[in-house]
Amino acid sequence: MTTPHDNARLEAIKKSWEERRRISQHLSRIKTKIAVYSGKGGVGKTTVAVNLAALLAQQGSKVGLLDADIDCPNVTKVLNITEPPQQTDDETLVPSERYGVKVMSMAFFQQNEEEAIIWRGPMVHNAINQFLQVTDWGDLDYLVVDMPPGTSDAPLTIMQTLPLDGVVAVATPQYLAKLDAKRSINMIKRLNVRVLGVVENFTGDMFGKGGGEELAREMGLPFLGSLAMRSDYRNNSKPTVLVSAAVRAEYETILAGMKASLQASVAAKG
Repeated sequence: MTTPHDNARLEAIKKSWEERRRISQHLSRIKTKIAVYSGKGGVGKTTVAVNLAALLAQQGSKVGLLDADIDCPNVTKVLNITEPPQQTDDETLVPSERYGVKVMSMAFFQQNEEEAIIWRGPMVHNAINQFLQVTDWGDLDYLVVDMPPGTSDAPLTIMQTLPLDGVVAVATPQYLAKLDAKRSINMIKRLNVRVLGVVENFTGDMFGKGGGEELAREMGLPFLGSLAMRSDYRNNSKPTVLVSAAVRAEYETILAGMKASLQASVAAKG
């Protein structure tokens, strides 16, 4: 005999499955969906997501960038984009575009960017699902998702509802950052989402080097490459990968490793 608690749990499972089915259908014209993720904020996750998207677009791919960091949306700042998405008669949102990248972000809907978005888990969950279901990305080769950091409701919601092809984990060389990254990678694995590899950011004299590579080795993951701390990032006119040859070379290495990991994943499934 089932209890009210059992019935409620069953209904929640059905609702979650139906939600995921609708989102999968809505995003069926997107070939590859990649999340860029970190165990903590401040490690350069957004910078990595934006530059990967910009480089993919410059290489000729059709690219979308979803800023899923509801609390602190920064993608629009890095891209210097202010034009909000267009809304069609059926209330579908058509993303804005910059440097060949289609962009959707909570920042477009903030009246004051300096005000904090203070939402509890269910509201964040609803906002993310709304973005996933009402945005018309069209035909894309890649959708890059700038994930919220940590292991709480927001990243959990995305990984459970968005059918991701893989996750790029961003870490920095310090010991504590490495520990936080390890926790987040373990969460990804528990959700049966493929980790495409590890990127080490902020390498150099200040923070050192090698923590990300060590992390990848310990977790049995590909090491995609490192990104040095450079003054090139002070140029805020464009994504740095479009203005610095040195930074572009680093991202080309990371992108090649990411694509190789994606191909290995497809081969393993086939």
